[in-house]
Amino acid sequence: MLATLMSFLQGPVEFSLLGFIEAASVAFILYYIYAKTRTLAIIAGLFPNLNLNINYRSTLFGLQKAHNKPLITSTATTTITTTKKEPKRENSLAHGIGTQNMLELTPHAGRKPFHSLKDWGVYFPYVAQSFRSKKFDYPQVTSLVQKDPVLQRAIKQAAEQILREQEQQSKETTGHEDLNFNERQNSYRPHRHNDYQHILQRQERRAIKILKEMRSTLNNFLLAFTSWLLYKLLPCFLTGVVTHTQQIEMLKTASEKAPGIPLIFLPLHRSHLDYILVTFILTNNDIRSPLVAAGNNLQIPVFGEILRGLGAFFIKRKIDPIVGKKDIIYRAVLHLYLQHALKMGHNVEFFIEGGRTRTGKPCMPKGGILSVIVNAFMDRSIPDALLVPVSVNYERLVDGNFVREQKGEKKIPESFGKAMSGIWKALNSKYGLMRIDFNEPYSIKELVQSYNKIAKEDGSMKIYKPSARTLQHNQSTSSLYGTDVVCEEHRSLIESISRQVVYDCAAATSIMSTNALAFLLLTRYRNGATDKELAKALDDLRQRLQGKKDLGFSGESIHIINYATDLLGEKLVERRYDSNNQLLIYVANGIESWIELAYYSNTLTPHFALQSIVLTTFHNLLLKQVNMPEEPGICRKKLIEAAIENCEVYRYEYILYKPTQTLVQVLESVIDELIMQGIIKTEQTENEPESVMESRRIARGLAAYLGEDNEYDDMSDDGHDFLDVEQPQKPDLFLISDTKVQQKALCEVLAPYGHAYLCVAQSLYKLYQNSMLESEFIKLVVKELNTRVKTRQCPYAESISTDSVKNCLKVLEKWSVIEISNQSGLRLLALGTLYETCRGSLKNIVQRISDIVPYYANNYF
Repeated sequence: MLATLMSFLQGPVEFSLLGFIEAASVAFILYYIYAKTRTLAIIAGLFPNLNLNINYRSTLFGLQKAHNKPLITSTATTTITTTKKEPKRENSLAHGIGTQNMLELTPHAGRKPFHSLKDWGVYFPYVAQSFRSKKFDYPQVTSLVQKDPVLQRAIKQAAEQILREQEQQSKETTGHEDLNFNERQNSYRPHRHNDYQHILQRQERRAIKILKEMRSTLNNFLLAFTSWLLYKLLPCFLTGVVTHTQQIEMLKTASEKAPGIPLIFLPLHRSHLDYILVTFILTNNDIRSPLVAAGNNLQIPVFGEILRGLGAFFIKRKIDPIVGKKDIIYRAVLHLYLQHALKMGHNVEFFIEGGRTRTGKPCMPKGGILSVIVNAFMDRSIPDALLVPVSVNYERLVDGNFVREQKGEKKIPESFGKAMSGIWKALNSKYGLMRIDFNEPYSIKELVQSYNKIAKEDGSMKIYKPSARTLQHNQSTSSLYGTDVVCEEHRSLIESISRQVVYDCAAATSIMSTNALAFLLLTRYRNGATDKELAKALDDLRQRLQGKKDLGFSGESIHIINYATDLLGEKLVERRYDSNNQLLIYVANGIESWIELAYYSNTLTPHFALQSIVLTTFHNLLLKQVNMPEEPGICRKKLIEAAIENCEVYRYEYILYKPTQTLVQVLESVIDELIMQGIIKTEQTENEPESVMESRRIARGLAAYLGEDNEYDDMSDDGHDFLDVEQPQKPDLFLISDTKVQQKALCEVLAPYGHAYLCVAQSLYKLYQNSMLESEFIKLVVKELNTRVKTRQCPYAESISTDSVKNCLKVLEKWSVIEISNQSGLRLLALGTLYETCRGSLKNIVQRISDIVPYYANNYF
């Protein structure tokens, strides 16, 4: 009896302290939701059609200030009380034209009041919306993967490899030739067979464990419940989750026209909220929710299982535990899981950049998972797949900032406690609008046909055709997103597709109010400006972006500037009144403020990157002229040649043009655009109207498209080699002095990267006849950048960027200036052979990097 009682009590007793804390934390969150809204707000939420607008902001446990008393009115009102002697500022902003706020839409809630009192959805719209949304079948694929012959072969291959390694290790341990080898071999075979069977069983168990840890448990109930919870929670810290109406209809049409074709969602990654809210939007618009590739660092208690139920399948960030040794079983499981998921009709979502961007601009694409999907099409596992580039942007980033990591400090790992504190902080803050743009889908089948057409026109023999292929494990890095499970001949195809996706995502990313303000403060008004000056500059920026970039805000520019200033907060942007009683807005003092503000500004830098490169190159070429003429000018051909060299420096920082374009043609268009903007001029266009210049630009582009522009026929395919460069070249592009303010602002766009790269190049002398760990070299460069910023040798605090240092090292490795080797899992840096033998040769590298740095001395601007 006693034993039975003890056995019964054993379960509750074994409930760990961690489990108790987790349960208490979840209960605390639920109570917070209740405390945040209280009874009146709950009633208003349950019956939104009664128009009970409540302005109530109570603190936890009912502690409240006098100005937080509940207000019930018949119309929407906003009350702001302040003790500062500042003009009243509105605390909301209208989102872009043609968009909708998903938090205000409940199309499945039911009919309008008084049309049908029997429809309970009228009174409980969020519950009705969540549980009446279209339900899909989400089949599990783990059993199919487990039975797949490819996985069985991979298990056998891994077991044989381990056995060979053990035998090799045993032979090395013996250290001498076995004289009785033949006799021992016969007695050893049964023992070897038993060892092999034991290893094989262990590898089978490992494969099952990997599959169990990886699998998603996507289900309709959790999607519906989470949808309802998000409807209640998101308004606590987000003004809105904005999408474009036509984009949603476009996705619906694409999924309805080709029901058997999977949609592959490829978002740029900014926040942990990205995948949750993409799923939230798709679910509430009756589009099948995707399986989402997530890093295994998110497998934290409670939240990991919730994400798994919402579609996440977890993947190790480092597939190969030992550098240079491939994990055959893990790669096979990952490949087969995705392949069978696509066969079963699942949509898939993954972040083509890999991790979240630490700088605010798009990262270089990682083609690992994309290679699996392309391979599934190539081996005819699926007839086609629709790639959907997705752009995500926030007025204020919910995840905080990445300043620590940009300064070279280690990332804080994900944990349950960190997740809880993040949720608590979010619920007590305001982050403005979130914008998600779904770009036009394009099929892999059509992309392959397009690239084949280009290959035929170029005379290339690289023609890609779907055919039966087996899983291959080619040499790759240990990174998840460097996984190579596709044939070697398809590498260029996958690279082209991935670069196309990132380019399209960056081009379609909507500009938020905080992006515009940060961009103006970091390029045109680094010393600050009045609110009226910033509003005028914002008007000019909006005009320049019209028809080229979608704006995630609308309204008067002065209102937008004040709203964005409030949202960014005093830690980033400060305000004060000058002696003339004008409101000054400027960047807060401190290196951290500049680095964080650069994150928001970098949403716009890809759009102006090429203009910045061309203009910086133009001014540096002018300064190199021995005898400066009365009217400074540069030959167009020489400018393009030098700009191509400078674009090469930024090859790992930006994707400057589409894979289907040529850099020369793109630079031609950029120069024409600068001429139209009045930044530079030609002799012909000095007095020409804008319409004539636009016609000439279109004609030039058409001639290039038709192959009739022979100006660069003497240039190689990559645009680097020119013939007859020694011939005299007459200047045909000239400086316009009246727009030097705008010119300096454009040069400032990429100037911080130039200074960071220059610091890396000048630090190469530390490697002369002295190898160094890559991590130690990066720390050395970041420390030097800190010193230069503090001593004002570098005018850009945002130049302190670990990402930029790493990208510069990639360029130097590409140029064979440095060599990177792996030793015991550590990356070791050393100078290349040429530069190791001749220290003076590094001067050429420093000079080449300095060509991308704008020159501001002697009041040039």
